[in-house]
Amino acid sequence: MTSPDAIPGTGASDEFSARLEEHKGIVCKIAHAYARNPEDWQDLSQEIILQLWKSYPSFDPRFKFSTWMYRVALNVAISNYRREKRRPNAVVSLEEMVVEPAAQPEQTGLDRQVTELYRIIGQLDELNRALMLLYLDETSYRDIASILGISETNVATKINRLKLKIKEQFEKTE
Repeated sequence: MTSPDAIPGTGASDEFSARLEEHKGIVCKIAHAYARNPEDWQDLSQEIILQLWKSYPSFDPRFKFSTWMYRVALNVAISNYRREKRRPNAVVSLEEMVVEPAAQPEQTGLDRQVTELYRIIGQLDELNRALMLLYLDETSYRDIASILGISETNVATKINRLKLKIKEQFEKTE
């Protein structure tokens, strides 16, 4: 027999849904940072949500939900990224290879800077990409350290180095 908490719309399911809705931006940010196109974003988002649902019974309420959510989501995204990287003969759509200037919407200077920032972040390795996403989301160094399994001092050092590297790359593009 199915427990009441396993039935959608009751108990843990409602609680999980509410928490997921409150922090859905985490899933979006990570999916966009680790996937290349809208179909992959959607697939990765679904994989992350599925793993969050499966892992939810092991969530320890003594910790922040968002910290736990980042950890699970990043693990799924990085595993997916590594799996895709190993797959031979990846197919690239025509839209990814050729983007005509007329197809691009008009962007403000700020939009271009944000787009450029995410392009630069997308070129970082998995750990540094996760680190910058968490930093840009104003996650505390303590929480970043907990999510990524490194020390707070290491977080601070890596963030400072990454900020310098990103600044240099921005200067090259201007």
